[in-house]
Amino acid sequence: MKKIQIINGPNLNLLGRREPGIYGARSFEDYLEELRQQYPDVQLSYYQSNHEGDLIDCIHSCGFEVDGIVLNAGAYTHTSVALHDALRAVPAPAVEVHISNVHTREEFRHRSLISAACRGVICGFGLDSYRLAVEALSRCS
Repeated sequence: MKKIQIINGPNLNLLGRREPGIYGARSFEDYLEELRQQYPDVQLSYYQSNHEGDLIDCIHSCGFEVDGIVLNAGAYTHTSVALHDALRAVPAPAVEVHISNVHTREEFRHRSLISAACRGVICGFGLDSYRLAVEALSRCS
């Protein structure tokens, strides 16, 4: 059974309530249950924090144990060399995800400091971006 860790960064605890026009009206916890049903042969773990150091600690603690990491670093995507370095420090491949298409939004969201440390990037498909990342990582050998 593949083990995949999903990590959400700042403000993603407000999914379902935060800017529903951009992020949708569904909580991540509700979506996660559906995702687990779609992938019964994948052990999906979930962690969310608004604190950069906690996200780094999660990457360090799971990155040697899981088969992949799905990371939506939120705003830290555009600012955190530390998250980039944490991803590089562990053997688990990571997929960067974004609910919205960051390239159609504000200019500062067009640059990711973590993409180069990830196997791939998926953005713009709403919560389905997570499913696409799980699908990709579940097929990695």
